[in-house]
Order: sequence, then C-alpha cells, then structure tokens
Amino acid sequence: MSKLELSSLYQLTRIRFLLTLREPEAIFWIFVFPILLAVGLGIAFRNRPPDILPVGATTPALTQALAGDKGLRATEMDEAEGVHALATGQILLLAVARPMDGNDRVDYRYDDTNPDARTARLLADRAIQLAAGQRPAVAAANELVHERGSRYIDFVVPGLLGMNLMGSAMWGLGFSIVEGRQKKLLKRMVASPMPKWQYLAAYLLSRIGLLVVEVVVFLGFAAVAFGVPFRGPLWELAFFCVLTSVVFSALGLLVASRARTMEAVSGLMNLVMLPMWILSGVFFSASRFPAIIQPLVRALPLTAAIDAMRGNMLQGMTLPHLGAQAGILLFWFAAPFAVALRIFRWR
Repeated sequence: MSKLELSSLYQLTRIRFLLTLREPEAIFWIFVFPILLAVGLGIAFRNRPPDILPVGATTPALTQALAGDKGLRATEMDEAEGVHALATGQILLLAVARPMDGNDRVDYRYDDTNPDARTARLLADRAIQLAAGQRPAVAAANELVHERGSRYIDFVVPGLLGMNLMGSAMWGLGFSIVEGRQKKLLKRMVASPMPKWQYLAAYLLSRIGLLVVEVVVFLGFAAVAFGVPFRGPLWELAFFCVLTSVVFSALGLLVASRARTMEAVSGLMNLVMLPMWILSGVFFSASRFPAIIQPLVRALPLTAAIDAMRGNMLQGMTLPHLGAQAGILLFWFAAPFAVALRIFRWR
C-alpha cells in the first residue's frame, strides 16, 4: 500500500470518527444508554434479603404453622377467597385443609410454572410438617456465600457490552451509508481516485477508534459501581471487543450495501438484530432454549461474543479455551465484508 493510499485511508477514517462524535444521539446510545441500563438492572437485581412470599391458608392451624416460617407471610381465608387471591396474584399458594378418614390432608394450590410459587410450596410444606412434629432426619446448616462473579449484574454486564457493540456498529454504519447514498455522496466518492475498499474499510477503522472510549467507559463504570470482576487477561478481553465491533461493522456494511432509504435499512437492521437480542443470552442464559435450536443459537455472532466475554471476565478463561467463539466471530467478519465488497451499491 502506497503512502498516498495510507493517507487517504487515514483521512477517511478520521472524518468518519469525527462525524460520529458530532452526533448527540450517537453519543447517548453509545455511551450513556448502556450505563443507564446497567444502573437499572444493578438496582433491580442488587443483593438484598430474600423476598417474603405471600400465601393463604383455610384454617387457623395452617395459618399459624405457615407464619412460623420467616420466608412466608400467611393470611387466613376461605377456599373461594383463596382461589380469587391466586387468580389476581395476591398470593402465590393456597393451603387447603381437607378431612381424610379422620386425618387432615393438606392440598397446595399454586402455579408450578412460577418459580416463586414453587419456592412457596417447599417452604409451606416444611413449615406445616415441622408444626406437626416432624424433625429432619439429617442435621443441616446454611453457609451463605455472596461471591463476585455469581451475581446477576456480573452475568448481565458482558451481555450489555456485546449488545451495545452490536447496536452501535450496525446502526452507526448502516444509517450513515444510506444517508450518503440518498444525498448522492457515494456517487461522488466512486468518481474520485479513491479505491472503493478504502471507503468501506474506513468505517471499520473508525469503529475501532471509537471502541476504545466506548468499552473503557462502560466497563470502568461497571467495575467501580458494581465491582464486576475481570478474571481473564485484559488484552484478550480487548481482542474480543475489537473483534466483536468489526464483525458487526461488517454486518452493518452488508445490510446497508443495497438499501436506498432509511426505512429500508432500519427494517433490515431490526431483522438481523432482533433474533440475536432474543436468542443470544443478553439478559439470560442462551442454554434455556431447546436443544434442537442450540446449534443455531451457538452459531450466532452475538452469542459467540457474549460467551467469550463472560468466559474471560467471570471464569478467567484464556484465548485457547475460547477458540471456538473466536472462529465463529472471524467467520462472521470475513464472509459479510467480502459479500459487501461485491454487492455494494454506490448510487
């Protein structure tokens, strides 16, 4: 590459970087929004005492037994009131006493698809059995552990980082390219001596320049405000952040390579990103999805990026252990960028 080509590539990259910084909306979505989202999730899922679960019982004896457990708040009510309270979400479980051959049987009415209701069922049965005189066959004690890395905020920060890198890369590149096409700027560019690949490469390089500030600000805030751990090598985390950014920059170039209007590119962006928002484990583990679609889920670039960053930050995994994720990301960079170079429309 000649000095003239290097100079033109540098100027194109510098212009793209400065244009991004001059857009207040871009600054908000790239820097401010992920921090606000992390603050909201950190507050919502902060370490706090266990919730007191509301339950109902149909007899005074059952109510008294349930009230003996510190994790339950028991209210006496008849069966009809209890059914209504269950249906309206006022209680999680209703304990109903039913006579059976001279002995009382307790029926538990609850929604087994609700995790809190299942917890209430375990606590209620334990409280009633203890009140009836049952004693544990094996002595047990609790040793509570609150370790950094096992909290929800630790889990979600890499997910938010991956989601933000995807959004800022794709939206930033897609909209600016289509805007240039609408204003006939691309047509003027192609008439210049500039190699076409330099114009597209300048978008990727400008994203890397912006990435440094974007990642340092967000992860620095997460470390200071929430104590999120960094157990793996920082340079490998930086490598995956850069790789993630250029992957979605390449996808943004591909999506915007033919679109002529903002409405068209917006629809295409949502079509590409929406499945990854849902499937890639941003807010919950991607392993929750059925096994039959796991190969598809694991092949998505956002899944690979988030898995790699979580492995590095929370488990201290190194690059040799994250080779599969790196390979997936490299594929999603090379293939879209190569296709974008071939089909890119300059008019």
